[in-house]
Amino acid sequence: MKLVSCIPSFVLPRAAVLALALCAGVAHADQYSAVEKLIQSGQSALALEQLDAKIKDAPRDPQWRFLQGVAHMNEGHAAQATATFEKLVQEYPELPEPYNNLAVLYAQGNELEKASRALQDAIRANPGYATAYENLGDIYIRLAEKALSQAGTLAPVEQTRLQPKISALRLLVTRAQPANAAGAIAPTTAPATKK
Repeated sequence: MKLVSCIPSFVLPRAAVLALALCAGVAHADQYSAVEKLIQSGQSALALEQLDAKIKDAPRDPQWRFLQGVAHMNEGHAAQATATFEKLVQEYPELPEPYNNLAVLYAQGNELEKASRALQDAIRANPGYATAYENLGDIYIRLAEKALSQAGTLAPVEQTRLQPKISALRLLVTRAQPANAAGAIAPTTAPATKK
């Protein structure tokens, strides 16, 4: 699955309240970009230090908080990242990227049904969000493999008939894994800045 690294600027005009919150100007755009670059270069711990100060100054800024969630993901702090994204989707349900990243975290924890619901919410927020559709397809493949494996466990006499389907789905899952070493769906990594 794909991790989303930014909240695309085309999403922002759809929400007047969010647009007001993001009217930070070019100076903030440069600051967002600098923190995003730290995260992308593997310096998430340093980014988190900077984000603490940024969030203290602007606690409701969804971009700073989104970047904080991404940095926590990169540092392996799944519980903190999950809490950040869950709060973002409650406060800004019109943004699909936090839903996508929640789905990644849920998928990594093998909570596939929760991941599916989060991706469906992302698609409701933005029906043109291709990453969510791709990730939802990956989740459906994993759910199908899980269901067929369970069917084989419950009805061992059907195992011969089910095995080709299970093998084909496992091959699809294996081919999808290079996008994310853990074999999970890919998250968004940073929000877009207001230009």
